[in-house]
Amino acid sequence: MENDDYAPKNMKAFFIIWIGQLISIIGSGLTGFGLSIWIYSQTGKATPFALNALFFSLPRILLSPAAGSIADRYNRRRIMILADSAAALTTLGAAILLFSGNLCVWHIYLITFLSAVFGSFQEPAYQASITMLVPKKDLARAGGIQQMGGAAQSILIPILAGMLYAVIGLRGVVLVDFATFFFAIGALLLVHIPQPKRTTQVASEGQKDSMWRDAVFGWNYLRERPGLFGLLWYYAVVNFFLSLSGVLLGPLILSFGTEVELGIARMAGGAAMLVGGLVVGSWGGPKRRRIWGVIVAIALSSLGYLLAGLRASIYAIAAGEFVVLFFIPISAALSQAVWQTKVPPDIQGRVFSIRAMVAWSIIPTANLVAGPLADRVCEPLMAEGGALADTLVGSIIGTGTGRGIGLMFITSAIFLLITSLVVFTSPRVRNLEEEIPDAIPDEPGQGESATRSEALVSPS
Repeated sequence: MENDDYAPKNMKAFFIIWIGQLISIIGSGLTGFGLSIWIYSQTGKATPFALNALFFSLPRILLSPAAGSIADRYNRRRIMILADSAAALTTLGAAILLFSGNLCVWHIYLITFLSAVFGSFQEPAYQASITMLVPKKDLARAGGIQQMGGAAQSILIPILAGMLYAVIGLRGVVLVDFATFFFAIGALLLVHIPQPKRTTQVASEGQKDSMWRDAVFGWNYLRERPGLFGLLWYYAVVNFFLSLSGVLLGPLILSFGTEVELGIARMAGGAAMLVGGLVVGSWGGPKRRRIWGVIVAIALSSLGYLLAGLRASIYAIAAGEFVVLFFIPISAALSQAVWQTKVPPDIQGRVFSIRAMVAWSIIPTANLVAGPLADRVCEPLMAEGGALADTLVGSIIGTGTGRGIGLMFITSAIFLLITSLVVFTSPRVRNLEEEIPDAIPDEPGQGESATRSEALVSPS
């Protein structure tokens, strides 16, 4: 692997790659939306949706360690180009099956699985490249811009997909998706992504267990740094409770409202993500004690779930959704900046892949738990005559259909607040920015001496 000095000048290259990736991801989202409509039109059942989601999640859980190892071993720009090219060919294969009239439901499972495989390798290479492109002082801004991209996807994809599907059909949507890959690949061909100098040793490429060793290395690196390890599991708990209630937003609103009101709440959430990403993208976040901002933003976001669960009101739920999804992008951007600053660039692929594996494992677990917990426990508790119907809880949030889900939202808010308080009282997490030296130097004229990064001792 070639080495370049870490010397980011500005965010131009990052913007070029980000725009290309954003266009490509929106295109893929259009295909995903169109294929979901096609699946339902062919089967009329919900199970295929769950299976398709499973095929999307599994590769990201199972392949993250290997993908992180490859991102640290080889040229990250080439990895991204190869991954995007392979994903484009997968989309082309879907188009061929569709135009020939041979597309089957199991083909969609395979297409989803392969796309997730290639995405599993593209993501760590992309995230690890950002540190090499963006000045240290602008890492939180870059994180905010990425969050804005996520918000734009959630807003634009349903609107564009619905319009395009009606006008040009699924065939046209898939071809549009294929065309968007040229933006992603073209953007990567226009820029140079510096390769980091190696500060640690990786296992020999010839060893059969080298990628396993790399995965263990990423895990051990975090275990040896209690602040980062605690932050990892803090976010695991946060993801669990956000997903536990977030997946039930539809049933919560539809228990008393309409599909239009559900759309209003989702639009409020998308707008909040966009505004939150814009705020941190333009502001850049605090220059010191970013970890405090991470914890405070999570705590404030939990108040949104508290508001959403209290009343069967679209206004309360939409306002709660706005609060949650305004603060989450801010917390995510600040957290990402902390990780990028504290982890050496040449091992970010391995370390970040451990983060991704934990995150992707937690979300489907929460989604699987949410339904049975709502249907078999919480809804019966809050039903008319239920165990909690005549208690203080029942008098505050009401009883009847959907109030059990409201109780789950409130419970999630309480656990998020308690977890944030516990983490804030942990000195290893709260003070990790002071305890763990920066792994990348400041830009010239940015204050701290660049020699501070040399103090980071490579893990054994």
